[in-house]
Amino acid sequence: MSYYYSQEQDLDETFSRQITPFWQSQVIRGEFQGRQNVTIAYAYVIHPDPVDCVVISAGRVESLVKYQEVIFELYQNGFSVFIHDHRGQGLSGRMHTDKQRGYVDQFTYFIDDLQTFYEHYVAPNVTRPPLLLCHSMGCAIGAMYLLRNPRHFSRAVFSAPMFGIKTPLPDWMAVALVNSGVVLNNLCSTKPWYFLGQAPYIDVPFKLNTLTHSKYRYKLFRQQYQQHPDLQLGGVTYKWLQQAVAAMDHIERAASQITVPVLLLQAGADHVVDNQAQDIVARKIPNCDKRIIRNARHELLMEQDEQRRPVMEAIYNFFNQPSSH
Repeated sequence: MSYYYSQEQDLDETFSRQITPFWQSQVIRGEFQGRQNVTIAYAYVIHPDPVDCVVISAGRVESLVKYQEVIFELYQNGFSVFIHDHRGQGLSGRMHTDKQRGYVDQFTYFIDDLQTFYEHYVAPNVTRPPLLLCHSMGCAIGAMYLLRNPRHFSRAVFSAPMFGIKTPLPDWMAVALVNSGVVLNNLCSTKPWYFLGQAPYIDVPFKLNTLTHSKYRYKLFRQQYQQHPDLQLGGVTYKWLQQAVAAMDHIERAASQITVPVLLLQAGADHVVDNQAQDIVARKIPNCDKRIIRNARHELLMEQDEQRRPVMEAIYNFFNQPSSH
């Protein structure tokens, strides 16, 4: 099959002529209340003649604003698309007064929010189980969701999944440091502390970035976050890390119970998440096709065309396979 792919060199023109008007005229935006009355922002677009429906679970720091190109491209290829901003980031509500700190009370709240979004906005608009497209932290959320609701999705893509985080320390030492930090934080302050070396939002120059090789997409991402300061998010806190580690441990233990077909896309030059942890989980998932995207950095969906096109082609081919449901 032939698919539509957006071209990075044409992005400025594509945005002004096609993507921005598309978002203004066709994409529905709104909010709902998640657990603890945290406001969750969402967006969706219904294709008039859909081949299928895709639900996106984005990565940490990300927002639906950052996914405008991806959603436009999916729509051009016949998909209805749904996305929400995870609590504590993007356009969704924060759980602390300092909006820069990456924080969550319980990782399961992410899964609860996705379930609310699914039940109230996705399910009424589909006639069969939709497809799940996840990136990084969104993969941990997506995997936990599939373990809780195995029949809600027909297929899942994990892009550079956060099944382990790169750390210079041995695992046992890192976990001990995180747990002791949480205890100390609780004793000394009501404000969540940044983990060691973490700080508020920094506009990292392209030459120093470890996320993508694409100057065009990186520039666009940074422009969006400069124009909308509310999107900006700093580093992670001890509490966020503690919750993330517990979630990743659970996924590794329970991965054999993920029953839907999975496409796991691994970034060969990833400096953010642990590819060895991905390998362990991939081997445990009964129906998992792992693909390594050579030389690609962490942001596979925002990479330069040379790496991104094979990623998107693999996703479209996987999504267009006949469903067993």
